Amino acid sequence: MSELVADYLLRRLREWGIHRVFGYPGDGINAILGALDRAGGDPDFIQVRHEEMAAFMACAHAKYSPGEVGVCLATSGPGAVHLLNGLYDAKLDHQPVLAIVGQQSRSALGGHYQQEIDLTTLFKDVASEFVEFASVPAQIRHLVDRAVRIALDQRTVTCIIVPNDLASLAAVESPPHEHGTIHSGVGYSPPKIVPNDDDLQRAAEILNAGEKVAILVGQGAMHAGDEVTEVAELLGAGVAKALLGKAALPDDLPFVTGSIGLLGTKPSWNLMMDCDTLLMIGSSFPYSEFLPEEGKAKAVQIDIDGRMIGIRYPMDVNLVGDSKETLKALLPHLKRKDDRSWRGKIESEVADWWNLVEERAMQDAQPLNPQRVFHELSPRLPDNCILSSDSGSSANWFARDLKIRKGMMASLSGTLATMGPGVPYAIAAKFAHPDRVAIALVGDGAFQMNGMLEMITIAKYWHRWSDPRLIVLVLHNDDLNQVTWEQRVLEGDPKYEASQILPDVPYARYAELLGLKGIRVDDPDHVGAAWDEALAADRPCVLEAITDPEVPPLPPHITLQQAKGFMSAIAHGDPDRGRVITESLKQKIEEFIPGR
Repeated sequence: MSELVADYLLRRLREWGIHRVFGYPGDGINAILGALDRAGGDPDFIQVRHEEMAAFMACAHAKYSPGEVGVCLATSGPGAVHLLNGLYDAKLDHQPVLAIVGQQSRSALGGHYQQEIDLTTLFKDVASEFVEFASVPAQIRHLVDRAVRIALDQRTVTCIIVPNDLASLAAVESPPHEHGTIHSGVGYSPPKIVPNDDDLQRAAEILNAGEKVAILVGQGAMHAGDEVTEVAELLGAGVAKALLGKAALPDDLPFVTGSIGLLGTKPSWNLMMDCDTLLMIGSSFPYSEFLPEEGKAKAVQIDIDGRMIGIRYPMDVNLVGDSKETLKALLPHLKRKDDRSWRGKIESEVADWWNLVEERAMQDAQPLNPQRVFHELSPRLPDNCILSSDSGSSANWFARDLKIRKGMMASLSGTLATMGPGVPYAIAAKFAHPDRVAIALVGDGAFQMNGMLEMITIAKYWHRWSDPRLIVLVLHNDDLNQVTWEQRVLEGDPKYEASQILPDVPYARYAELLGLKGIRVDDPDHVGAAWDEALAADRPCVLEAITDPEVPPLPPHITLQQAKGFMSAIAHGDPDRGRVITESLKQKIEEFIPGR
């Protein structure tokens, strides 16, 4: 039997070093599924419960395996549509992901055939750098080569659409050497991108002149932690972290102020409000209210993508380059600051903050304070573990209460901020690093949305992993908690029970039904032991923590508008107003005083 287009497609992926595909079957990709069967597990097909989860896993594979492309596979029509949310997660977080999508037979296209969708148009935005429809076998070679190379080079989503009848034709590995043919090759080596010396010198002059230097890092600095640390030491600077950059620097460094933004820390707020110089590295943090006021600080930005330069703050010097290489080139121009008073102030505030975090975590709640659950986990985090967080209130405590150590990895949906990626991210982490512990931190809303179904995927595959530990923490509060607090504080509306209250589900028992471990905890004195049990388990585990939805996710600084919104929600009859007031007071409600 001669090699088919579908077989050659997979072989070309292997030549690019791609050995795993996340997807779900359908008749539009039957020929590719047959080729996967014949491939003998290389690439390995990971069957998910929904195509959106396949796209989330492809995104997470790229995040947790730097320099590799995540690949997802879906059938035509509905399967293709299902991919979109996960693909947008990858696009907005600048991750290299290739989507391979089936299509109805070419002869039927244009005939309003079953499941016929204009897929090129459908994917034109999310895969704007490269989306192509394969019409003849000779295209496959260069479509795969270009899709993978562009995904890597532009750190983005690409897409190849393969009609099922084309996938069943004989492959054409080498097109004829004639006019109108393409002869592409495998291979991509990332360039060393460093700014010009003159620009580096101008940046150094600004940083050397600053008396109160603040550094903000994002995921673009993930591979440059040592260099960021050295720069911060020379400049006596504090370092704040955007959410996607949480693992860029360990939290046990005394000058690391933690996360920034609504989910951020008070030291990060003070760092930005009081600095006279800002160095932004590998971040496109979008919220201007958490950056220095315009004109208050001199600023330098480093980013490998020139399109992302100078759009968050009016920078004095824009350095387009890889963060690690740029910092290496910048370091010889920097002078150590003798006055360490700014650094001393930062370190004092950081120490006070961690004490405050512990005080808040140890406050009583009904029954569990969610901060206590994260506080107990933090010192128990295994070395080199991989963390994922879902969007929602779990992201608040992930951002603030966990101390990341060197060697750990952590991520979430940073820019799209979609619900649902917490569990599939952790699954992808286990396939990429089967010897490392993965921990997903999710709310019960996200778990009900799709996490519960992906526990079936975990049950299907966990025996493959050399270390079977994958722990899913579910914050069980029967409330879409983040939105509830946004309704109260941002809109001034009371909790709308019809939209906010969730069905009560026994999550730990559900895990046990799947043959996994389930732990339910509702006593604060048992939280630490519950984590110990989960981390010692011989199989994946759901840790169901019965948490109090009325513990407020306080922002680092309370504005007058937020205070008014909160009081409006209480005045308009929030159904839980008594406990909301009680818990807020216990969590330092005096911070609601405007201007504090």
